[in-house]
Amino acid sequence: MRRAILVWLSLGAVVLGAFLFALATGSSQLAPLDVLRELASPGDGIAREIVVKLRLPRALAAFAVGGLLALAGALMQVLLRNPLADPYVLGISGGAAVGALLVMLAGLGAWLINLGAAAGALAAVLLVFALARREFARRQWAGSPDASPRLLLTGVMIAAGWTAIITLMLTLAPDASLRGMLFWLMGDLNGADSWVPALAAAAVCLAVIYPAARDLNVLLRGEALAHALGVRVTALRRRVYVVASVATALAVTTAGTIGFVGLVVPHALRLALGNDQRVLLPASVLAGGALLLVADTAARSLLAPLQLPVGVITALVGVPAFMLLLMRSPTKP
Repeated sequence: MRRAILVWLSLGAVVLGAFLFALATGSSQLAPLDVLRELASPGDGIAREIVVKLRLPRALAAFAVGGLLALAGALMQVLLRNPLADPYVLGISGGAAVGALLVMLAGLGAWLINLGAAAGALAAVLLVFALARREFARRQWAGSPDASPRLLLTGVMIAAGWTAIITLMLTLAPDASLRGMLFWLMGDLNGADSWVPALAAAAVCLAVIYPAARDLNVLLRGEALAHALGVRVTALRRRVYVVASVATALAVTTAGTIGFVGLVVPHALRLALGNDQRVLLPASVLAGGALLLVADTAARSLLAPLQLPVGVITALVGVPAFMLLLMRSPTKP
């Protein structure tokens, strides 16, 4: 436990540094001391507007989304027993994207985009869950087929269907709406002020799944052993799937589709810290939040005042990182 606390404190220090970097960096550079001064006793000048009203809400949203994606990725890698699984493997992001793009195509209010994304993500969750319900209901005794491959294939096929629908919508979209739709699909934290639900969801999801961390460690050793040790495998799988789905849905609803955070972060931490979920799950939330916070700061600062989609930055960093991790990956999670 002492090692876990040391890991969490170290990552917490990284998160604080990432926040300070995000609040000080942008088209208007601020000294770190000025940032701390504005946070401690906000004034009435332009520095307060920049730090408190513009950068802080976006930074909190980035941290929350990164934490949700990394937590979902860690859980999906356990659920599917695949160290290279990511939060979007079951098509949740595709459903959210279809819902959001439908709102954009209809020309409805901007505030309805998040509602459309949430509805699409919920539809995707219910669809996959309904198609795989027999696999969840089946007791996984020794020698019986594992539900994970079928669940994975179900999600992959549904994701392919969502992709086809998205492509059709982009083809039919008017030019005036196309740029906004593409930005959302690539991940965009510009204007993501709804950090409270995302941050609360990250805390709740971690609180719900963390008591099952010991059972997840047992499950990774094999379902037969988990059954023998009294783990309720079916209920545990359902719990993991629901938490991972909710985390992914909230992340996509807040910031669009952002790749590689949920894939690279938990996998890298697993290689560095081991596969103890009691350490890995909180560490994933902290590291994922810090990574997306730094990536978003780069997205809005590299070509300031032009802002890049944060998904572009995570992809540019994630692809080489993924290749390096892939060469070092064990064959099992």
